Amino acid sequence: MSAQMVRMNAAASNLANAGSVATNEADAYRPLRPVFQQELDQQTGISSVRVAEVRRADVSATRRHDPGHPLADANGDVWEAPVDETTEMVEVMEASRQYQNLVEAMQTAKQLMLDTIRSK
Repeated sequence: MSAQMVRMNAAASNLANAGSVATNEADAYRPLRPVFQQELDQQTGISSVRVAEVRRADVSATRRHDPGHPLADANGDVWEAPVDETTEMVEVMEASRQYQNLVEAMQTAKQLMLDTIRSK
C-alpha cells in the first residue's frame, strides 16, 4: 500500500510541476518515477513490493520560444518541464485502483479471520 502511495504522490508532484519553466535545460523540472522492488519475507514466504528509490525521468526539457517571459534566456527561449498530464493522470488512477484493491483484500482477509475465530 505504501508503494502505491509513493506512486500517487510522485504523479501528483509531476502534475503540479507540469508547465513549469526554467532559464536553462539543466534547471527544468524532470518527472519523478518510483522504482519498485520485490521483497520476499523468508519466514512467511509472503512476497511484497517496496519502493527502492525515486528517480528523475531521463527526458529532455522542451525548449519554447517566449521572448516576453521573465525567465527567457538571451535567445528568448525558456525550458518547459516535459510532463505529460494524460500519462500522469493515468498513473494516479492506476495507483488509486491498486490501493483500493489492496484495502479490499485486507478487509476480506480480516473478515475471514473473524469468521474463523467465531466458528470455533
